[in-house]
Amino acid sequence: MTTATLRSSSSSSDEDVLSKLQPKEVIIDDRTDSEEHEESSSSSEEEIEYTRPAFSIPPEYWHIQKLIKFLKTGNQAATTVALCCLKDHDLTHEVHQFAVQDCGGMEVLVNLLETKDLNCKLGTLGILVEMAQNGAIRKCLVDLGCMPLLVKNLSEPSTDLKILIGEVMYYLGFVPKARKDARHYDGIQLLVDLLEVDEKTLRTPARDLAPDQEEIVRLARASVRALWTLSKSQKNMHIMMKSGCVPLMAKLLGCVHTDVMIPTLGALSQCVVLPSFQLAVCTEKMVDDIVKNLFEGNESVQRYCCETIFYAAEDAETRDMVRQAGGLRPLVSIISEPSNRSDKDLLAAATGAIWKTAITPENVRQFDKLQAINVLVKLLESPDEDERVLSNVVGALCEFLKFSHNRDVLRRSGGIPYIVNLLNYTYQPLLENLPMVLRECAQDEDSMKIIEDVDGVRLIWSLLKNKSLKVQANAAWCLVPCIRNAQDSGEMVRSFVGGLEIIVELLKSDDVKVLACVCAAIAEVAKDTENLAVISDHGVVPRLVDLISTEDVFLREHLCSAIAYCCAWGANCKMFGRLGAITPLVGYMADNHEKVNTTAAIALHHLSENPFNCITMHESGVVIFLLRSVTSDDHELQEAAAGCLANIRKLALEAETTHLIRKRVSSSSDENED
Repeated sequence: MTTATLRSSSSSSDEDVLSKLQPKEVIIDDRTDSEEHEESSSSSEEEIEYTRPAFSIPPEYWHIQKLIKFLKTGNQAATTVALCCLKDHDLTHEVHQFAVQDCGGMEVLVNLLETKDLNCKLGTLGILVEMAQNGAIRKCLVDLGCMPLLVKNLSEPSTDLKILIGEVMYYLGFVPKARKDARHYDGIQLLVDLLEVDEKTLRTPARDLAPDQEEIVRLARASVRALWTLSKSQKNMHIMMKSGCVPLMAKLLGCVHTDVMIPTLGALSQCVVLPSFQLAVCTEKMVDDIVKNLFEGNESVQRYCCETIFYAAEDAETRDMVRQAGGLRPLVSIISEPSNRSDKDLLAAATGAIWKTAITPENVRQFDKLQAINVLVKLLESPDEDERVLSNVVGALCEFLKFSHNRDVLRRSGGIPYIVNLLNYTYQPLLENLPMVLRECAQDEDSMKIIEDVDGVRLIWSLLKNKSLKVQANAAWCLVPCIRNAQDSGEMVRSFVGGLEIIVELLKSDDVKVLACVCAAIAEVAKDTENLAVISDHGVVPRLVDLISTEDVFLREHLCSAIAYCCAWGANCKMFGRLGAITPLVGYMADNHEKVNTTAAIALHHLSENPFNCITMHESGVVIFLLRSVTSDDHELQEAAAGCLANIRKLALEAETTHLIRKRVSSSSDENED
């Protein structure tokens, strides 16, 4: 039958076919789903509106539809021939894919996976590998129940069949429903079993492989590629762990075949978000191979190695192993290389790895020798740098600046203005890290002057209005050294319109860390009398008292500091006593936390300036705790406890003196009457 005959026998004209090729919604998923997304249907994927391009119908469109017709009605031989002819077309081309879809070809191809003929299955899978590269096609295949059939065929003995199944599963794995189906039908265990390859084969270059060895390597590649996309689900990660994939992946990391190693590293970089996988990286001795690939691998390999280090370095032992394997130098080299500046994914991964490994002080000393700070500052200077890179750079600098000499290095390199300028960004992870690095900068008076000159404190204060609780907490925590080391902190704070009201309002927060950091900031604000008067008018005293029942140690420590310094204005000291703050503070003295004991003693010392508070303290049994604190090695605690005891004793002496005077007056009046 010629093309002309097929057209005349078709029930629709060119115009009818074009009417079918109208814009449709195409759903494509390329992100890791959480467990909540995994349980939802594939409709939870990212929806992208896709418009079919306008085109004239080529002859291939009708030829493909004719072949699909043979697939529907032909016998086994005709079906095999039709599949071979269909494979000759470029099925990655959109028009050819439309031709298959428009005549119901997708359903036919999926049904062919249930046949017992090996050649039909191989031909069908070869077609599906090409078509599944399209996001809309793979969603259609999943909805038609393709994944369970693929898993079922993994039990077949044919190696070529398994290789093609692995390739199709790799593309379908981008769809959440497919990941769920693979887990439900035990496909993950079957794929893990296919990763078993002897070390000799893994170490043999591709040109020297025997045919059977080459087939095994191809099978391992297809299987690990399928696991790569299927591991976008955390539930699937847990199953991979239980299925024993960790030692197999560790073995694959040492292979010489890049096309096997890249998906292995890709899967590992996704799975290592789980603590169990992080531990496995250390226990299975994967770090040496990961660091080796940092030196020898291409950009893709380096990226996945860096991502793995980024997550695995949460463990202190892994951080040490990276250093001992010589992994710190290549990390700095990657971000120093000008040719890597355009690869933002690689830069983000490398800077993230530097950040996490810098948590260990010994690693920071190694980075200092490599002049890592200067390299990181150069990344901050780029006006169009990726926000992920900036966030990781700031996080790394925060770890470096915990050493005072690095604050000098950062200041001399001119990095502080660039860091302050980043406060104008809106990227949440970046805003979480910025206050912490500026807090370290503010510990140095010279650096603090630069922060003031570029109006950094105002920008930090504005973060208190951010919706993120972590940003609020970190911003308040950053304000503590900023206020303490500013040249005229009192005037500076008052210059922020509505700033004091904002910080008092944050005492209504439900987040304990936010409350603790705000209390620490209020303790610094209250050291200025005028500012203390303002926050007192905004009701800081009753809000502090409302927090006093907390069990959180960090909040207790800074709450006591805030109460202590807020006592210095008007009737605040008396109000704290009337609102019931004394007895809980005495209870704090019974804690075994030294910092809480110290700040509680300081608060009680300030509160003891009021006679009624002294009476309440005495009745609450504070004396025994104060006497014990006087013998402490902490001089600040000693002084506060002694001062509180002195005030209580002073009141007692005054009461005793008053009592004696009254007694003598009474005795004299009795004698006069006699």
